[in-house]
Amino acid sequence: MFLESVSFENYRNLSNGAFCPSDGINVIYGNNAQGKTNLMESMWLFTGGRSFRGAKDKELIRFGESRAKVTAQFHAREREHTLEILIQNNKRTAILNGVPKMYLSQIIGVFCAVVFSPNHLTLMKNGPEERRNFIDSAICQIRPAYAALLSRYRKILNERNALLKAIPQEPALAETLEVWDERLSEEGAVIALYRYAYVRRFAELSKEFYKGISNGKEQLETAYHTCCLGEDGMKREELKTLLLRMLEQRRKEDIVLGYTARGIHRDDILVRINGKPAKTFGSQGQQRSAVLAMKLAEASMLEHAIGEPPVILLDDVLSELDTARQDYLMNSLHGQVFITCCDTALHARNRFLMKNGELFPTEEI
Repeated sequence: MFLESVSFENYRNLSNGAFCPSDGINVIYGNNAQGKTNLMESMWLFTGGRSFRGAKDKELIRFGESRAKVTAQFHAREREHTLEILIQNNKRTAILNGVPKMYLSQIIGVFCAVVFSPNHLTLMKNGPEERRNFIDSAICQIRPAYAALLSRYRKILNERNALLKAIPQEPALAETLEVWDERLSEEGAVIALYRYAYVRRFAELSKEFYKGISNGKEQLETAYHTCCLGEDGMKREELKTLLLRMLEQRRKEDIVLGYTARGIHRDDILVRINGKPAKTFGSQGQQRSAVLAMKLAEASMLEHAIGEPPVILLDDVLSELDTARQDYLMNSLHGQVFITCCDTALHARNRFLMKNGELFPTEEI
């Protein structure tokens, strides 16, 4: 996977024009608020995902403009690709190799990347949603159909929640819950199977990376914890039955609450360090090491799935890691890597100064 060029039109504060990186490590340095993270964000959009900063689509357009566009020329799976992302009317659309795509999910898996930002260092501290999103995003790049599956589940969940809110005023509607429970259980079982399969291999890799980071002194464990208390290795119909039974048993409670309180949309990725929950008992250094190991595992699994290294985006994370972790990270990555930092002393063959949204190639070191 090699990004040959990326061009911008009215994207945040980035100057209109093109950026042509090199293979290997590319360092983008400069003061804060110059546009370094905007650049990384623009490259991440080519994966088909949303901004890794959680920004709304309309926030990606330069102030005073009505639309923005980013275009990538890249090499993947032994062929050249051109991908345009147009941001307009509070949404994004894509054109891949001259062919307009009806849904952004149709470009997932074409350009593959792994992003690591300071926000990811909160994976251990925040709630289950962030860890679910982390795993779901990783699975989507390996299995593009998974994105459509998640979308269907969310739509069914929203319909069921709307029905739950309406039932107190119209009790007869409760008879239709059976239909939505069936559909939610069907899609939920497939999602759970995807997560089980991914986390099984992911746990092995993250354990090995963490072992390397800690010089073999500590142990990391990750496991998928699902609401229906199913187990890895269960069949689709078995999981569906468990989910359906759980929904049926909780119908009265859900009607009172007005939403679906349990389901695979509430699942978690459990992380333990030396047998104890990382969120509660892990030190800040241990938590950072755990996240670093998990991101390296994500990159390794993606590379194995697509047959080539994904593009790596390291947005201002080196300053958050001590020297030992920095060295381990850099020695564990290969392929095309982008690093943003404020430190002008970071040595690399390809360096670019970001100033007021404009990139300037600097001397080779």
